[in-house]
Amino acid sequence: MKNLWQFIKFGIVGVSNTLISEGIYAIVICLHGHYILANFLGFSISVFNAYFWSNRYVFKQEAGEKKRVWWKTLLKTYVAYIAGFLLNIGLLFLWVDVVELSRFMDPFRLFLESFHITYFDNKMLGDLVAQLLCLPVTVPVNYLVNKYWAYRKQEKKEA
Repeated sequence: MKNLWQFIKFGIVGVSNTLISEGIYAIVICLHGHYILANFLGFSISVFNAYFWSNRYVFKQEAGEKKRVWWKTLLKTYVAYIAGFLLNIGLLFLWVDVVELSRFMDPFRLFLESFHITYFDNKMLGDLVAQLLCLPVTVPVNYLVNKYWAYRKQEKKEA
């Protein structure tokens, strides 16, 4: 039950990470930036958010646990999220450049245009949808790497 609750808290923090990352990604895409640059900027800022809340809320230290060194934990958090980031880049490449999701965005674009939202073209919509399709894969990977490596409990050594 404790691991389930921890995963739920990780999910709550993950929602804020996703909102930050997706928001930055969407802004860069809407400014006609490249999807890899958009992903990198969103990643960099959202991982700091992940560190802050995970350290205080999800994987908080318990009595008897060796005290964490904040900068080492921050560094490990970034390294842990790099696996998810690289996986995300690979999946984005698959969706954007191999599958070419933009070819299938006409119904979405037409739907938006019915509400007089005409800013988005098929390329932008394809890039945005591609990022959303990556989440079901990258979120569990990020949780497992953080839980079992970045925030792994280390018992104090008896003197």
